[in-house]
Amino acid sequence: MTNIPEETIPQNISFFRKFSAWMVHVFTATGAVFSLLALNEIYWWNFKLAFWYMAIAIFIDSIDGFMARLVRIKEAVPKIDGAMLDNIIDYVNYVIVPAFFFIESELLPFGLRILGAGIIAITSSYQFSQIDAKTSDHFFKGFPSYWNIVAFYLFIWNQSPWFNLGIIILLGILIFVPIKYAYLSRPHFLLQNRFLKIFILIFSFLWAFSAGFLLWIYPETNVFFSFITLIYILVYFALSLYRTFIPAKES
Repeated sequence: MTNIPEETIPQNISFFRKFSAWMVHVFTATGAVFSLLALNEIYWWNFKLAFWYMAIAIFIDSIDGFMARLVRIKEAVPKIDGAMLDNIIDYVNYVIVPAFFFIESELLPFGLRILGAGIIAITSSYQFSQIDAKTSDHFFKGFPSYWNIVAFYLFIWNQSPWFNLGIIILLGILIFVPIKYAYLSRPHFLLQNRFLKIFILIFSFLWAFSAGFLLWIYPETNVFFSFITLIYILVYFALSLYRTFIPAKES
């Protein structure tokens, strides 16, 4: 960890602000607890409950950045590397937990489950270690290792193990392809039209509700909410490709 000279640390930070900043770091770290809970449920084959714990961890990850910016966390707690903390939690939640899920479940061909999980772990190690894994205009470079989301879709879709392995291989390759992938929790960097920003935000909430509903009723399904989750994927990839080839103009 880089040592920060004492003279560069602001001296007029209030106790309340320091306490708030520390609580944001603690809040981020709770994502690791829910990842452990998910791992435990996967071990016992309680897959639905495991996905609920993964969803909570995703929710924490989606709002802790906003909270950190709100308290200007780098000023209030300068000796804690929040980005490193966030990456550690994300690697566990987005990579290790779903990789273990693919080992324990029957979604991959028998005898190839370690291979599928290994592809996830190795390619994601590369993705997380890139200096420019997140671009200067707030996009992910290469498929952003959303393996818990991938695991959810393959769990809900209930396709053949070979199809699932093919999806993992394809997405593993896409990690190395320098396409920009949208950072949907920060839509102001994705779209410049205010109406479209609001639309994407509402659509994201609709996707979250649809995914939660499908998980709740599993193994039953619902055509309408399944359609919403499918369209959301297509819109996500379409927007990502659009911003790869037509970057947003700087305002």
